[in-house]
Amino acid sequence: MASSAPGPTNLGVAPNVGGLLCYLPCCGIGLIFAIVAAIVEKQSRFLRFHAFQSLLLHAVAIVVFGGGWVLSIVLSAISGVLGLLVSVVLGLLGLAMLGFIIFMMVKAYNNEEFEIPTLSAMARNWV
Repeated sequence: MASSAPGPTNLGVAPNVGGLLCYLPCCGIGLIFAIVAAIVEKQSRFLRFHAFQSLLLHAVAIVVFGGGWVLSIVLSAISGVLGLLVSVVLGLLGLAMLGFIIFMMVKAYNNEEFEIPTLSAMARNWV
């Protein structure tokens, strides 16, 4: 869904740049910026939407990859091959997640509010 991102933000960045920063995958910077934007930002609904959607996306990633990591350890104790298989699947899933995050960064920078099923509806309720 295309959306204009007019007006300033409390954080002093353009709304589209702020939206992009919410998804930044480098060393947790995106997660930290999303938390700050969710708490501080009061002027830009566009930036708040991307902050909350990014937080939800990060939460899903933490649960999926944390659970996969635990599963990999358990299966490695049972059978090294099964643990290796889960590790390979997690690696491929991680690459897919990185690609999706880059896609979300591009959408936010282009002033678009891309709808992630379930997460977008939750984010809109919190904006």
